[in-house]
Amino acid sequence: MRKSLQLQVDMMQEFGACVFDVTLDCEDGAPVGGEAEHAALVTELALAATAANPGARVAVRVHPVDHPSFDADMALIAARAGSCLSHIMVPKVETVADVERAQAALLQAGASDLPLHVLIESPAAVHRAFDIAAHPRVQSLSFGLMDFVSAHGGAIPAEGMGIQGQFTHPLVLRAKLDIASACHAHGKVPSHCVVTEFKNADAMRMAAKKAACELGYTRMWSIHPDQIRPILEAMAPSEAQIDQASEIIEAAHAAEWAPISHAGQLHDRASYRFFWQLLERAHQTGRPLTPSIQAFFAASGQLTLRGS
Repeated sequence: MRKSLQLQVDMMQEFGACVFDVTLDCEDGAPVGGEAEHAALVTELALAATAANPGARVAVRVHPVDHPSFDADMALIAARAGSCLSHIMVPKVETVADVERAQAALLQAGASDLPLHVLIESPAAVHRAFDIAAHPRVQSLSFGLMDFVSAHGGAIPAEGMGIQGQFTHPLVLRAKLDIASACHAHGKVPSHCVVTEFKNADAMRMAAKKAACELGYTRMWSIHPDQIRPILEAMAPSEAQIDQASEIIEAAHAAEWAPISHAGQLHDRASYRFFWQLLERAHQTGRPLTPSIQAFFAASGQLTLRGS
């Protein structure tokens, strides 16, 4: 955990922005019988990291809502570190009722503004993904690949958890698409699952590119530091895309958001939103931007399309 937090600081300095989150894990990271001590440790780490590095994005994954340690996790972590955390991750969410229970725990701990990220890890949870994504407290849905495959009782082969099978097995692929669609329907962030072949850089790049370009995911989990840069490269727009978007947004701004012609194509507010969202991704992933585009972020972090 300390290595991950230090890497985040190093890359913040390199890119001039916090380009990835660190999620401190209580669910699988805590030894059996040592859950309370581990929760205290991640709380102290989160408080120290965010105090020393303003702008750092640190989150905590707590135990599932039906685990005996869930209430204690939330009572300690959300109460002490809620003001500095970027979000709380809740695993194995099955229903909206699970989200409601997590929200009640946040309110009880005094963390009324802290977002929830949830892990969708079973066929039933995928079926309810649209309802879960609609909850106002939920900011992001993540796909839990290995638990999802395991939940099928052997009906999906082990290859369904691998670098090839997770993009080709129909049940896995459908789950990924349903989760992404649920997020986009409700303005939430879809976060793609892990790739366990962490020593295969080419496989990592392929998976991240497929997740971003074919399945509609805008975030992705890493389980090893070597995976972070390939994910950033895949999720970030290319230099050519950034140049095109910058030219269009600059011209549109000069035209007071009236329709414009650029490279022989008509653009209006609908395409302006698309190209601004592309520039937001570039900004979030630390890509170089022109001074005029950087000025928009320096002013407010977002650009308002008048009349839209």
